[in-house]
Amino acid sequence: MFKRLTTDTYNWILIIGVVLFIFEIVFFFGGTIIPALFSGFFMYIGWKKFDQLWGKILFWISLVGLVFAVLNLLAVRFLIIAAIVLFILNYSKSKKETEHINPMFPDVDEETMDSIIEMKPLFDHKLFEDQETENTAYQWRDVNIHGAFGDRMIDLSNTVLPKDTAIISIRHIMGNIEIYVPYEVEVSIHHSSVFGRAYIFGNHHWKLMNKSLLYQTSNYGGTYPRVKIITSIFSGDIEVKRI
Repeated sequence: MFKRLTTDTYNWILIIGVVLFIFEIVFFFGGTIIPALFSGFFMYIGWKKFDQLWGKILFWISLVGLVFAVLNLLAVRFLIIAAIVLFILNYSKSKKETEHINPMFPDVDEETMDSIIEMKPLFDHKLFEDQETENTAYQWRDVNIHGAFGDRMIDLSNTVLPKDTAIISIRHIMGNIEIYVPYEVEVSIHHSSVFGRAYIFGNHHWKLMNKSLLYQTSNYGGTYPRVKIITSIFSGDIEVKRI
């Protein structure tokens, strides 16, 4: 359905959604935004104590509260209605138009074609769970993940990095990030945070308020192996140290 939409249609939907969001903040004093933030905060606390009964109760109650708070936002209700209307219009149009695709393939020798191997990612996208690398030796694959709540820990001492640049990209909402790097590996770090702290190779930043950090080892430009770390987090700490 969404493949049929033009970029202008996407832009108008997003613009109207943002306008409604700002309208709710200005004229309704945030509407259900503040309850949604409180629900998300208590849900995070409940998840951290999920092994206890009160943590489970707090998590599920906060989750229900968060869902209702988000659904009560004008912008979210508009997006839901817009999605339903677009689905109906596209379904009606698809019934009237039949798309015929006649693929054309060039004469290529199958022996000269590149073979593609599907590999399992090192991490999956998990919203409410801690993740860490294995304690035993593992095969390296570049990391590109996002999450909501929980901690992320990556230990590079149990793997062999490639001869080119290894990539670690983590986008997160709440939780801590720990990355352990062997001494012979060069490192480039670009970290952005709204709230939190950072400890990067002995450099402490006790208060990160909507700030970005950029560090790079002296020989990163022309020495291998090396790893490029790009992290962004709403609230949480990051620690990068040698091991």
